[in-house]
Amino acid sequence: MFTGIVEDVGTVASLSPLRAGTAITVATNLPMETIAVGDSIAVSGVCLTVARKGPGTFTADVSKETLSKTTLGGMRPGSKVNLERALTLAGRLGGHIVYGHVDGTGAIREIRPLGEARVFHIHADPSIMKFMVYKGAVTVDGVSLTVSAVRRDGFELALIPITLERTTLGAARAGERVNLETDIVGKYVLKSLEGGGVTLDFLKDHGFS
Repeated sequence: MFTGIVEDVGTVASLSPLRAGTAITVATNLPMETIAVGDSIAVSGVCLTVARKGPGTFTADVSKETLSKTTLGGMRPGSKVNLERALTLAGRLGGHIVYGHVDGTGAIREIRPLGEARVFHIHADPSIMKFMVYKGAVTVDGVSLTVSAVRRDGFELALIPITLERTTLGAARAGERVNLETDIVGKYVLKSLEGGGVTLDFLKDHGFS
């Protein structure tokens, strides 16, 4: 489990083919003494397991399924990635609850300035858009963000300077694809509504009007 608060921007050092996927090695400034083999690290929003580690690097084995469903399939040596270690019980939940289970990818349609900030317009599939709520949470390439507008063809985000400086989104360009994970709370609410567990009649019967 993660928070969507990026700790470091790492660099893909190498990619090695495996029978069932690819081994990705990432160079990072994260304190390696705090990372053990078997730990989970979010790599641009994708929860990966550390299989091996070295001085200033860790390696994770990525399945073909993950490569096909996320932007990791398009990574090359030199690619920048957002990194976050798994949340500890003593840590602060500064963003929102993030699982690192990417729902799919979206495409950046437009980036426009808004004072010191930048507004990102991201196109996403209807299967993802059904979870988008104005002022709700969404994870974009591992970054916890707030939805500033919901459009027919996507949603918008207003990124402040510190987010642009400390994540890969500061160098993002229109046309690029990003990993998207919607808010887990919204998923459970929709599942409950679709299953008939919570209806308007149910809410009225329990004092909601």
